[in-house]
Amino acid sequence: MPPALLCAALGVSLGFAPRNVWPSCVLVLMTTVSALAFAPPPQTWLEGVFLACWLSVAVTAAAVHLPRGPQVVTAVALSLNAGIWLSAVVTLSGSSRDLWKALPWVLVFLPASWLVARRASIAVKVISSWLIAVAVLAAALQFLPVTPGYLPDHLE
Repeated sequence: MPPALLCAALGVSLGFAPRNVWPSCVLVLMTTVSALAFAPPPQTWLEGVFLACWLSVAVTAAAVHLPRGPQVVTAVALSLNAGIWLSAVVTLSGSSRDLWKALPWVLVFLPASWLVARRASIAVKVISSWLIAVAVLAAALQFLPVTPGYLPDHLE
């Protein structure tokens, strides 16, 4: 779920970016994911990687609220960031199939840009706000104490 939401957040943000930056952003994302697939982080970093991934979802989705949207440098930086955390989460806790399920969500920038071009960007910003809320809630769950009912009995 986190990789797919990170890709969707990047796609939503790219919907507000200039069209000429889209190929560069997709290339940066794919190159980063490919390069880092061969250098997985240590398994002890799992909690930190998930936290960073959720924070990246929130920051990436929040880029739609920039006054002129993400410009070239910001869009490429968001793609690089997404590629780093996407590959880290997948290499630590998933399989390569999870990566192939998540990456198509970047293509959300096509309908998002269509809506932005037709001055219906509020719909895209609502989706962005939903992504931010889910990411903040998921990140906050890591800091809450375990309460009865959230773990199987043999782990309490």
